[in-house]
Amino acid sequence: MGYNRRALYLHSMAKMIVRSYNGTFPKDEKLLIKLTGVGTYTARAILVFAFGENIACVDTNIRKIITHYFFKDKPQKQKVIQKAADQLVPIGKSWEWHQALMDYGSAHTFSIQKSTVTKKIILFKETDRFIRGKIIDYLRIKSYKYTDLRYIYILIYFPNIFLKVI
Repeated sequence: MGYNRRALYLHSMAKMIVRSYNGTFPKDEKLLIKLTGVGTYTARAILVFAFGENIACVDTNIRKIITHYFFKDKPQKQKVIQKAADQLVPIGKSWEWHQALMDYGSAHTFSIQKSTVTKKIILFKETDRFIRGKIIDYLRIKSYKYTDLRYIYILIYFPNIFLKVI
């Protein structure tokens, strides 16, 4: 279902670019972030790879490298990693720098320490993915009645009821 969302974001983004920027792709991070589905990483990646800007965009591989070499494998907050990355980008070579670090990070394994912060564990049956899967399973049944479709409507708009219905 994530792929559908991306397509909708792209469509919405294209409309915004035509409507708000006369069809010209914005070249400013703050403007890019306003586009549907674009966050900090995507905005910075667009600026680096499409426009050759001298800024840092931190993906998973670059985060691993910076964490390993500058923080002795101790996980850091995103702001700390971003600040370090911003200081490392060679002027005029941002595109090449990012390509090299992404390749290096993907080819090497680092023993980054696990964070001591524990996340609340959610049972799979309580997730949106489980509910969406059940809806798809339900729709796959070849013979369903009007009342079945009513339940699907309820499930989509009131997912907490879903567990009680099934």
